[in-house]
Amino acid sequence: MTQTNSKILFIVNPVSGRNNINRTELITDYFKSKPNAIQIYELTKNCNIETIKEQIKLFAPEQVVGVGGDGTIKLVAECLLNTHIKLGIFPAGSANGMAAEFKINAHNALDVIAKGYSKKIHLTNINSQLCIHLSDIGLNAYAMKRFNNQKVRGMWGYFIASLKVLMQNPTMEISMHIDKKAVKMEAEMIVIANATKYGTGAVINPVGRLDDELFEVVVIKKISFREVFKMIFTHKAYDLDKTEVFQTTSLSMHTKKRVHFQIDGEYLGKIQSLKVELIANALDVVVPEE
Repeated sequence: MTQTNSKILFIVNPVSGRNNINRTELITDYFKSKPNAIQIYELTKNCNIETIKEQIKLFAPEQVVGVGGDGTIKLVAECLLNTHIKLGIFPAGSANGMAAEFKINAHNALDVIAKGYSKKIHLTNINSQLCIHLSDIGLNAYAMKRFNNQKVRGMWGYFIASLKVLMQNPTMEISMHIDKKAVKMEAEMIVIANATKYGTGAVINPVGRLDDELFEVVVIKKISFREVFKMIFTHKAYDLDKTEVFQTTSLSMHTKKRVHFQIDGEYLGKIQSLKVELIANALDVVVPEE
């Protein structure tokens, strides 16, 4: 569905990405020649979901655009669940996995937003928390924790954190129920995947789609130095001989020991149990016209 003269609310994270770009000015200049009525709200330090919902209620837009990284997009998405309001994406953060999934970038984002073409996607509920993109336990979540506490940033920073974790990452013993089928196995990392790739561009779930009403459980049995390097720097898919992929609408999982856990790039500590349910047709997302 396309809508070219709608009201659009932009939720801008001013600290995302490169700070030498005035995105508020960029957006305002672009829409001077468009029929859309726009409003821009810049996130503050103490901003929360209720604050954004109040802005949505006051302006009553047909589309709300998250301007930032995956964290900003998720914040806006949580405000739009169970509404008919479209979610727009303007990638401006260090990790832009959702934007990459739909081939949206800083150069085409405003054109995509203005045209307003949209499609329905599913999300997942993981331990009562919304996941719009990817969640995992094991090596990546642990590397994320290390990365957050070190000085070296960017791809090399994550690579260094991953190597440190790789040398001490224990194999996890896991029991799963996938659509009521019991599975026991060992793995070094398990991904709950709505999408296909991380914000870095690393492909972890080649069969994934955001509109097929299924999510994937990607079991990575063994991780090597070579695979970590390949995924971070060449963005090639993980070795399929070392993985097993399950497609499902529900999952419950228990690990023998507590393991590191993250959702959508946010490290959430250690857990021992996971319960995942698909949320079908959860969001109407503005994407490039097919």
